[in-house]
Amino acid sequence: MTSALNVHWQSQLFAAYALQEVLDKPIDGETPQSRLKQVGMMTVLYMMHQNHEQLTLSNICKNTGLTRNAVAESVDPLVERGILTETIVKNSMGRGTARQFEFRPEIFDRLRLGAEQRKPGT
Repeated sequence: MTSALNVHWQSQLFAAYALQEVLDKPIDGETPQSRLKQVGMMTVLYMMHQNHEQLTLSNICKNTGLTRNAVAESVDPLVERGILTETIVKNSMGRGTARQFEFRPEIFDRLRLGAEQRKPGT
């Protein structure tokens, strides 16, 4: 079972990871505003992930109040950076397709290791 302290450390490490990956490694032609949007989007996506919500464009729009285009503008660079993976799945109606995103599993392995290293007494 995950302790509250461990969850706290993982959240702190995720925030540091997001800042490092996006702000320290700009993509050619990207603006500072775009990078800040990506950091904010990573925070929203992390919270959705923690709540076991599917990371689809529709769900992200619902959680943020942003349009699909605005969400895509922040999410697409995260896919390009390799932070998120994208798959095409059936939509909730089962008739069309939807873009679904996931964090790369290595990110959470890295966070888990970092949180374990910060446990008191270790």
